[in-house]
Amino acid sequence: MSGVLTIRQDIVDAIIEHARRDHPDEACGVVAGPAGSDRPERFIPMLNAARSPTFYEFDSMDLLRLYREMESRDEEPVVIYHSHTATEAYPSRTDVSIAAEPNAHYVLVSTRDEHDADFRSFRIVDGQVTEEEVKII
Repeated sequence: MSGVLTIRQDIVDAIIEHARRDHPDEACGVVAGPAGSDRPERFIPMLNAARSPTFYEFDSMDLLRLYREMESRDEEPVVIYHSHTATEAYPSRTDVSIAAEPNAHYVLVSTRDEHDADFRSFRIVDGQVTEEEVKII
């Protein structure tokens, strides 16, 4: 694990825009990339099926379709993102408990300040949270 998420500015902007658009509910989505590449390339905003300001949940049918589509394109989820609307961009106990992709970068965006979005990335493996550097290109 490199401990660095390298991500394009346009994808960062799209994630922040999605988070602001869905505020006060949490936004969520995936950035897919070629399998094994660790390159986030295809921004895929998802619907927060929970429609909650404190919790996110992917719709199970949407998620199934997404995984089938990624498999057919030889992609994997490189980034799994969601927003926190009233707290800092740090994984909650719930976020940690549902983190099921050990190779993914878990990106959190805090939209509690309408002018300054806090954009952070973490690895979550076996319940352990490790923050990593975000390198925007």
